[in-house]
Amino acid sequence: MNGNIVGKVPIGECKATVVYMSGYLPGAASEKSPILSPVPVRLSAAVHGGDSWKDVCGGGCGFAMAISEKGKLITWGSTDDEGQSYVASGKHGETPEPFPLPTEAPVVQASSGWAHCAVVTETGEAFTWGWKECIPSKDPVGKQQSGSSEQVSPASQGSNAASGTTLQNENQKVGEESVKRRRVSTAKDETEGHTSGGDFFATTPSLVSVGLGVRITSVATGGRHTLALSDLGQIWGWGYGGEGQLGLGSRIKMVSSPHLIPCLESIGSGKERSFILHQGGTTTTSAQASREPGQYIKAISCGGRHSAAITDAGGLITFGWGLYGQCGHGNTNDQLRPMAVSEVKSVRMESVAAGLWHTICISSDGKVYAFGGNQFGQLGTGTDHAEILPRLLDGQNLEGKHAKAVSCGARHSAVLAGMLFQMLMAERDLPKSN
Repeated sequence: MNGNIVGKVPIGECKATVVYMSGYLPGAASEKSPILSPVPVRLSAAVHGGDSWKDVCGGGCGFAMAISEKGKLITWGSTDDEGQSYVASGKHGETPEPFPLPTEAPVVQASSGWAHCAVVTETGEAFTWGWKECIPSKDPVGKQQSGSSEQVSPASQGSNAASGTTLQNENQKVGEESVKRRRVSTAKDETEGHTSGGDFFATTPSLVSVGLGVRITSVATGGRHTLALSDLGQIWGWGYGGEGQLGLGSRIKMVSSPHLIPCLESIGSGKERSFILHQGGTTTTSAQASREPGQYIKAISCGGRHSAAITDAGGLITFGWGLYGQCGHGNTNDQLRPMAVSEVKSVRMESVAAGLWHTICISSDGKVYAFGGNQFGQLGTGTDHAEILPRLLDGQNLEGKHAKAVSCGARHSAVLAGMLFQMLMAERDLPKSN
């Protein structure tokens, strides 16, 4: 689930963990029909020997992804005529199977975009596969390939406003390119160096390199971009950045290597916080820096074409596509640089999740804030009106509830919440630590 669970609440002993699935998983349903009611998912014999479910990570377009207690990545749900989704899921159809990774280290977190995936292991390594443009090169200093990037002029770079016509034209071009470049490079091709410029899809997970000594703690995948959070609280990004979702201050089309997104430093204290952004020009290792209170990121999330992060001080930061208000800055402009959401500067945020057109976040006191597109009611406000500023959800269904975790799909949202009274009683009854 995308988000952080907070609070020490005993939930009772669970003898067995069961995963249920519903919705559209073509390889797991007869005649590719939607699964209308939750049905249990059984682990295969290849996984089940002394293993069990640990976490459900969602999936890309047409497949599901989960992690077992022993740290295996499990995928299923696609079919061989689903093209890229089938390849991204390891060609695992109806039966959940382990996805082969080039490491024995247990997987601790996984994420998937439209047609690319990323995982983090217990040793702090990250691997990614799928769309080639989402797989970074080995160079972590942020150099872009010549000919594959496009940057706005200084005049237009100063404005974050995005033209709806321009976006529509770009989206059309992206779709055309996707159709033209669907060739899949096999593991053998990649190993023997037989890939060509027309290869669009990679099946072999590649190690993400962000500098010697830097450990990755979590990854987030968007439509065509990826963010990685290091143990120092720094964000690295790569992939497509045409709407500013990589936070580099421009509409650069492609960042082919992990780039240190301008670091965040908070100044001041209390409710009045402002943020200074520094361009990362060199790689920072664990030996060169350390996390200081108020100066690092603790959580990240990727939407379709925008990004969100939370600082250790609880500040909410967004950047990228803003056409529906999903950046929460009171307008529908694209936000090309990471920027604090001033509307909630006095609220300490704990977790955030980004969807295709919307963003949901949870505060430290269990309140839910939502903003962005709302065509399908994904904001939970009781209407289908978009919100360009964070709106506190105060509906009857959330009354007396303490939200603990949040996850967003493309057009829907889910919040895990507990009864506030029960949580307070549970906290009171917990044994006091010395």
